[in-house]
Amino acid sequence: MAVINILETHGLTKTYPGVRALDSVDFDLAAGEVQALVGQNGAGKSTFIELIAGSLRPDSGKIVIDGTAYSWLDPPRAIELGILTVHQENQLVDELTVAENIFLYNLPATRIGFVDNRDCRRAADELLENLGIKIRSDRKLSHLSFIDKKLVSIAKACSRKAKILILDEPTASLDETGRKILFDIIRRNAARGLSVIYISHNLSEIFEVCNRVTVFKDGKKVGVHAACDMDVSLLVHQMIGRSSATLYNRDRSAAATENILEVRDFSREGVVDHVSFQVRKGEIFGLGGLVGAGRTELARMIFGMDPKDSGTLLYKGKDLTARTPDDAIRKGIGYLTEDRKGDGLVLGRPIFENISMARLAKEKAFLLKLEREQSETAEIAKKLDVKTPSIGQYVVNLSGGNQQKVVLAKWLFAGSEVLIFDEPTVGVDVGAKGEIYRMMDGLAKEGKAVIMISSDNPELAAVCDRVGVMRDRRLVTVLEGEQVTEENILRHSMGVGEGQRK
Repeated sequence: MAVINILETHGLTKTYPGVRALDSVDFDLAAGEVQALVGQNGAGKSTFIELIAGSLRPDSGKIVIDGTAYSWLDPPRAIELGILTVHQENQLVDELTVAENIFLYNLPATRIGFVDNRDCRRAADELLENLGIKIRSDRKLSHLSFIDKKLVSIAKACSRKAKILILDEPTASLDETGRKILFDIIRRNAARGLSVIYISHNLSEIFEVCNRVTVFKDGKKVGVHAACDMDVSLLVHQMIGRSSATLYNRDRSAAATENILEVRDFSREGVVDHVSFQVRKGEIFGLGGLVGAGRTELARMIFGMDPKDSGTLLYKGKDLTARTPDDAIRKGIGYLTEDRKGDGLVLGRPIFENISMARLAKEKAFLLKLEREQSETAEIAKKLDVKTPSIGQYVVNLSGGNQQKVVLAKWLFAGSEVLIFDEPTVGVDVGAKGEIYRMMDGLAKEGKAVIMISSDNPELAAVCDRVGVMRDRRLVTVLEGEQVTEENILRHSMGVGEGQRK
């Protein structure tokens, strides 16, 4: 049977001043196919999907949808043709309900033109139930977690008659339950003829759900393969020119024994249940567990963002317990949040302002010394190898990995001695991940207390000296040495066999 392509591109090219973001790309997507699109940050993936979705206009080339060629698309035409995108950042309205967000562009109306909220909720409930998403349609979006908002974004895309669904980092920060729901949605709808372009930096998951894999590098398509013929090592080699084994190899030969940080009895009823652990000098301490286990909630309490019923933080014997984020900054605590774009950066401001903001808040200087600020922030940006033509560059124009470096630079510039990394490599390419791991290792060796929260169990097993596993808001065990394996982290996260706290 001949393969019918629902989407083709021929010679698609997009150039910015001094940069060819996309270079004569030919691409095809079959009806009912799930095709992965992989590559490092800056490889051209985002430019390509923005051209398909109509957000950008190509310099040359053509886009063919269902056999009809277009020199360019705009967003309304793309949606009309059945092209819908679920972006990495949730593009939802916090002040509306789940149902209103799902049907925002097609709200049911009464005979006199008002929104029919009852019909809207009924349709949303039916859709959410069919998708296996257990979220009440009448809940206000601002009351939902980051993960639930991601699922609402997926439901919103599924509410329209999509022919081509573009998923950009769809599993970012999703737990196993969320991933299962997403993969079930993809498989079910692909069987009905939906075509999916699947973009992810989590290379292992693409083999679970994708038929083919297309690799981009430096704005060019460098390969397309059947997923069954590839493995992670071959993909990484094609993306960056070297194997995954060379990206990061942490040296654990010198076992740390001296405790420098103590998290003592942090608790809040129904949120975190009396969590205590120590971080040793020179180590990276990991926090694992399923999303919802209480890891981020614990970090927010430590940083003074959320209230607590009890809890003390001791660093080298000194009480650093924070009452507020301002207090945490003054006491030398840095928190690289899970949502770096929402909580960690001001995207519409230059790099140097983003780096200096925490220190300026700490010092509360009456007058800013701009020349000194730019000179000192440029120095730390260079130390962390932030790839940018100028520290005056707006942060929104940086890749995910470089944005994460700017967040880290901010906390180092503020003099932080305690650093909490919450999902530090989400949306970051494999090469940048290795750089971030090495930076964390260097910080630990400098004597800073480093805590890493991650939903990626292989990452925790590769990067951390010890891993505390949380489940149901409690710390159920601390793994160390040979116990730190992906299997053990998952077992304790799910409650399949319990170990003793170490």
